[in-house]
Amino acid sequence: MLELRQIELRVATLTRSIDFYQRQLGFAVAGTSGNQAELSVAPGAPALLTLVEAPSAPRPPADAAGLFHAALLLPTRAALGGWLKHAAETGVEFDGFSDHGVSEAIYLRDPDGNGLEFYADRPRDTWPRHNGEIAMGTAPLHLPGLLQASKAFQVTPTEGGRWGHLHLRITELERSTAFYSTTLGVSVTQRSYPGARFLAADGYHHHLGLNTWGNPRQPQPESALGLVQATFAVPGTRAPRSVQDPDGIAIQLVPAS
Repeated sequence: MLELRQIELRVATLTRSIDFYQRQLGFAVAGTSGNQAELSVAPGAPALLTLVEAPSAPRPPADAAGLFHAALLLPTRAALGGWLKHAAETGVEFDGFSDHGVSEAIYLRDPDGNGLEFYADRPRDTWPRHNGEIAMGTAPLHLPGLLQASKAFQVTPTEGGRWGHLHLRITELERSTAFYSTTLGVSVTQRSYPGARFLAADGYHHHLGLNTWGNPRQPQPESALGLVQATFAVPGTRAPRSVQDPDGIAIQLVPAS
């Protein structure tokens, strides 16, 4: 099955970012070396996030392609509620809360402006559909119910989580849709959302989101803060290889296990 395995981010100050991801968000530090840190969702779990320090790296221009958000999928609604309670208690500033029909989602940014989503899926047989497509929407998230569900949550904040999807800002929807369809073996699951495409494999609502919101006009800068690369495990891939999408975003493909 297709799987988003790892995210690598370029950050300005490693100690600041480790504090944010570990203390405020609940990740565990799996290891550090030089200007890098590896993080996991729980002690002993595989690393799924790499932070690379680059103190002189500029922030990307507002009209550049790049990361919109990386989305961590938590295993249950209770886990999402438990994570929300933890994040609120540690002073995380949230960007938004949404019920997408297929999932319940919480949005925020790290100290360098990298977008993050923490979410939990609804049961697949309840996902809304219209004209043969997934029909994701945006409605207010019922926070009291989510916090009530957190009472059943007994583990560390991000335990059991994994990357669920990657959402990118790109300059041309059709060009990027064609690239990722071929490269990742995904198909469009929703095209009705203005300025966006959602793509997936294996019957999922989306492993990849693409949007042109804000009218990005230039490729992702090579050495700016933000996404360094995303790693997908892709069925049929025999050996690791790296590719760049039409906007210069680096994607690593590795064999699916």
